[in-house]
Amino acid sequence: MQIKPIEDIRAFLEDFANPMNIEIVDVEFDKKNNALTVYIETEQGVDLDTCEKFHNAIFDPIDVFDPTYGEAYTLNVSSPGLDRPFKTKRDFERNLNKEVEIKLYAPLKGVKYLEGVLLDYDGNTVTVGMAKEDIKISLNKIAKINKAIKFD
Repeated sequence: MQIKPIEDIRAFLEDFANPMNIEIVDVEFDKKNNALTVYIETEQGVDLDTCEKFHNAIFDPIDVFDPTYGEAYTLNVSSPGLDRPFKTKRDFERNLNKEVEIKLYAPLKGVKYLEGVLLDYDGNTVTVGMAKEDIKISLNKIAKINKAIKFD
């Protein structure tokens, strides 16, 4: 199945998200299941009602936009989840001075997994505060970075 570029779909959906104070975190198309999934976030978090409201707001307009050139597809709106990877500048900025988990492609100082406080982000690197020292890591060495999930 052929689909329009994800960037075009995302740009189209932004016009509906912005007035609702919703941030589109990611847009994916699963060709195996013919499913378009839009991941959203708000300052207050995302619940089922938020997903439903946004789904209802975009349901008819996205069909007019026709992301699949007339082919049938399923539209999903979802929270990105607690352990979602940071993808955008806003993700990094929103999590400054918060605990993060980092998985590396190759070991750094003997480890491939780090936990610390995200102290800085400049678009190419992150600085993470560790117990003994601050470590600056290039983004191209990071397989995944996300908010640390702590269960009490």
